[in-house]
Amino acid sequence: MHEVDMTRCLLLSMNEWKQQHAPRVPRVDRVHLQVGTFTCVEPDQLVLTWADAVRGSWLEGAELVIEPVQLIGRCLRCQATYSPDPESGYRSPCCRHPMEEIVSGRELRIRSVAYSCPSPIPVG
Repeated sequence: MHEVDMTRCLLLSMNEWKQQHAPRVPRVDRVHLQVGTFTCVEPDQLVLTWADAVRGSWLEGAELVIEPVQLIGRCLRCQATYSPDPESGYRSPCCRHPMEEIVSGRELRIRSVAYSCPSPIPVG
């Protein structure tokens, strides 16, 4: 299950990000994640895995918002960029040459984090 591993990596990244705000602990409302359609990740399953993983942690209640990134290929023979599909064998619609380069669609990255940070507690 790739979603469990992806969630672990996402939590590691978020914990590193949290350290940048120490000693305050940010209140995270949403994590916006870009997920390519050519990854082996099921977005709905990733959302469920996230919800389970953050329960009882500093990220509890944070929503995982997934932005799909379409698969775009480039044919090095005709220089066309296109949206490949399995029915065509991912071939270029112009020259039918096999897809040689993926321009987008394999992303799995945090695009942004919607959060607030509590004011520091005054000393003295």
